[in-house]
Amino acid sequence: MSKTKVLIVEDDRSLSDILFYNLQQEGFNVFRAFDGREGIEQARKKEPDIVILDLMLPRISGIDVCRQLRKFKETRDTGILMLTARGEDFDQIDGFEAGADDYVVKPYSVRVLLERIRALQRRRTSEEAEPVVETLECMGVKVDLRRHQVFVGDQELELTRSEFKLLQTLITEPGRAYERSELIESALGEDTLVLERTIDVHIRAIRRKLGALADVIETVRGVGYRFKEPE
Repeated sequence: MSKTKVLIVEDDRSLSDILFYNLQQEGFNVFRAFDGREGIEQARKKEPDIVILDLMLPRISGIDVCRQLRKFKETRDTGILMLTARGEDFDQIDGFEAGADDYVVKPYSVRVLLERIRALQRRRTSEEAEPVVETLECMGVKVDLRRHQVFVGDQELELTRSEFKLLQTLITEPGRAYERSELIESALGEDTLVLERTIDVHIRAIRRKLGALADVIETVRGVGYRFKEPE
């Protein structure tokens, strides 16, 4: 079995050294980059399973790196764990809106970071093991589970992995109201440590990408969200 490939994009050399050593000791195949541009180049070249991405990077910020990685075929489904020295909510929201999968605030222990990486590994393994052999279609939205694609008519939408999982969860049972906590567990994974309001960010992004069909995802006041049930 091949080792999980991890790319560290961190401009703090001493912190990068610590992460590099500990991840190697845990059996990961580790690569490094020290600025945003190099991070993008290394990610496209190495195609890592997981990217540990610092928010504050020289040349290109971590947020912009994350956005760009989600556009390339080689890195569209790569697990991205963002790091930041700031703990405000808006940083977390910005990170998830850009396509990050998880988020850790500095300072952190290596043990905590390893737990988050393992959680991302389990999530990826679970997704790969799903019997994705069907297509879900409702209200003009088509979700191809096998190819991991979403279409509105003939137009393919570019969704992040988290957005795809959320839409998949909602469209599987049209008319069912999901609480935000349920969506975190069923769509993002019970190991994911995010704020419930992060779901609102993902839903807003999905609606924007759905365009004229944005209203197929309905807000259930005091509860959460549901996919519109056909009349």
